[in-house]
Amino acid sequence: MSDHCHIVCTHCTATNRVQAGRDPRAAKCGGCRQPLFDGYPAEVDVAALERHLRVDDVPVLLDVWAPWCGPCRNMAPMFARAAQVLEPDFRLLKLNADTAPETCARLGVQGIPALFLFRRGEVAARTAGAMQTDAIVAWARRQATEASTSTGR
Repeated sequence: MSDHCHIVCTHCTATNRVQAGRDPRAAKCGGCRQPLFDGYPAEVDVAALERHLRVDDVPVLLDVWAPWCGPCRNMAPMFARAAQVLEPDFRLLKLNADTAPETCARLGVQGIPALFLFRRGEVAARTAGAMQTDAIVAWARRQATEASTSTGR
C-alpha cells in the first residue's frame, strides 16, 4: 500500500501528493495554496479532465451537462450537494458537453445529464438522466465498490 496518493488541484491543475493518514480535506495545493477539496464540483475543460483522469488516485465522478439542458440545470444543485458528501473519497467534476463534443463522442454520451465514474482513468460505470443527491451518492459508492472488487483493488 502506498504512503501517499496523487490529487490534481482543480484550481491550477498541479499534481499534489497527500500523505496517507492525513485528512485530504485539510490539504492545500503546493502550487496555488488553494484547498484540494472544497466540497464543490469543479468545472473542467478537456485538458483538465484528461489530467485528472491520468493522475488522480481517487475515483473521478464526472457530470456531463449543457447550459441549455433543463434536467442538467435541475440536477446541478444535487450534484453540488453530492460533492459535500462524497469528497474527498471522490473527485467530482463537471464537463460542458457543448465545449467538448469530441470527448463526449469518445465517451459515448447519448443523453445528458450523464454521469461517468472513472477509476484509474478508465470508465467504471455510466448512467444518464437527472438524479437526486441521495441517488447520486448511492450510485457512486455502489459503482466504486463494484469496480474495486472486480479489479481486486
